Amino acid sequence: MNHLEVPLTAGVWFVGVPIGTARDITLRALDVLASADILVAEDTRSLRKLLDIHGVPLGGRRIEALHEHSRDGVIERLVTQAKEGASVAYASEAGMPLIADPGFELARAARDQNVPVTCAPGPSAVLTALVVAGLPTDAFHFAGFLPASRGARKKALEKLAAIPATVVLYESPKRVGALLQDAAGVLGETRESAVCRELTKRFEETRRGTLGELAAFYAQASVKGEVVVLIDRAKTQAINPLDMDSALKSAMTDMSVKDAAAFVAETLDVPRRQIYQRALALAKERDNN
Repeated sequence: MNHLEVPLTAGVWFVGVPIGTARDITLRALDVLASADILVAEDTRSLRKLLDIHGVPLGGRRIEALHEHSRDGVIERLVTQAKEGASVAYASEAGMPLIADPGFELARAARDQNVPVTCAPGPSAVLTALVVAGLPTDAFHFAGFLPASRGARKKALEKLAAIPATVVLYESPKRVGALLQDAAGVLGETRESAVCRELTKRFEETRRGTLGELAAFYAQASVKGEVVVLIDRAKTQAINPLDMDSALKSAMTDMSVKDAAAFVAETLDVPRRQIYQRALALAKERDNN
């Protein structure tokens, strides 16, 4: 396959690559990889294999590695080269760059030096998992990889408990069972969730259920491949209007309307604005009688 060699402006180009199926790459991404002066990758072997599959020649270029152990010196040199007129194309091991990926430091360093940053977007495990998981997509919170130690992981889950959005996590196949067990304990066994594995690959699998059900399954299952865990937001319990009115009337016997509304909102775990509006209405009724 012939790829269009296009003139690229100087700067750092971030290139989205497939999360599994090689054919998911975009034509623009291939053009950028074929045309860039300098190729950089989180995993040089993965990018070389992708270029071979799609027939993108290196043309004398070498693929430089950018990972946790090589970052500072490599980043400084790459930014200097881009500032001097080179086009630098960076690709993550899989998916979109910067998402749980060392490319973030390169992007920040380029911005700090006023070097142009451009993106040729592509597949994302976060968005793909949201599409297939069957959980609400109107709002989501990506929390990446949680800490490996159980104590730190549980503290991280506690901070995620009240987020009014679907929570998306990455996890190692070796730790997914432990993660689900801790999530069930911290967030509640009945919260809806999903585990997506090997997205876009041959053995793609999405398993749905409550945290308790999935924790029980993955406590015994042998898991392989890349894993994305999604957890639904906590369900707000409906408050009986009569109970709310009763609580407000009782509180307003010795509190101001504002203080009574704040007290009842915290007690019933209901939005303060909703309670305050009702408190004003009850106070008006009381004053008119």
